[in-house]
Amino acid sequence: MSDMVADPIWEQIRSEAREQTAAEPMLASFFHAIILNHKSLEDALSYHLASKLESSTLPALTLRDLIAAAFERDPAIGAAVREDIRAVRDRDPACDTFSLPLLYLKGFQALQAYRVSHYYWERGRKSLAHFLQSRTSEVFGVAIHPAAVIGRGVFVDHATGVVIGETAVVGDNVSMLHAVTLGGTGKESGDRHPKIRKGVLLSAGAKLLGNITIGEGAKVGCGAVVLNDVAPHTTVVGVPARPVGRARTDQPALDMDHKIYENGKES
Repeated sequence: MSDMVADPIWEQIRSEAREQTAAEPMLASFFHAIILNHKSLEDALSYHLASKLESSTLPALTLRDLIAAAFERDPAIGAAVREDIRAVRDRDPACDTFSLPLLYLKGFQALQAYRVSHYYWERGRKSLAHFLQSRTSEVFGVAIHPAAVIGRGVFVDHATGVVIGETAVVGDNVSMLHAVTLGGTGKESGDRHPKIRKGVLLSAGAKLLGNITIGEGAKVGCGAVVLNDVAPHTTVVGVPARPVGRARTDQPALDMDHKIYENGKES
């Protein structure tokens, strides 16, 4: 993103970093290395991801060049990054700054690493995409296949144990918690993973298996095992999952209300 273009999220992140540097001088080098030494959010994120994902066979400097090249050649990635940051800030009560996801939250970091691996997958560099996915899984405990399609404004809270398969599709403004699986049902090939529409909330431990569609604004309860389509704005719970009513808002992913309302009453 050009320095001449207003970037309020990046400016807010820099402002927060300056405040945190003043409040905690022992971390001054940390805040300068990751945020204050960089001219853009893309520069900062490429530096931070490269330092986390480097290996003995792909050092940080080389990896940073690959990440930065993806950001530069596809500005849509940077736009998605900003919407993801805003999603975390708006939906996570533990997140009180825009800099927190960039600095510390592995759900956000793993999602951005996926966006880079997806960029290279789409351009036929599948070995590189697999390498990035493997390192992301090792470092963050999150397995997102580089061929999966994920929209903007996605919030992956806590993230440990999240698995998103090759033919999965995740729409805009989706929220999911740790241990969510968007998987297949066995050894079938082809289009075999769930399609999650806009505004869906996937609670902790939900398992969604097969080429099924979770309709816009639906809600999947904790630990549910979903094997069939879910209608829009419907809440499902249980093993196997069954519908118990309608979500109380059009996009439950935005309000993050995990309570189950059965027949209009809290159960």
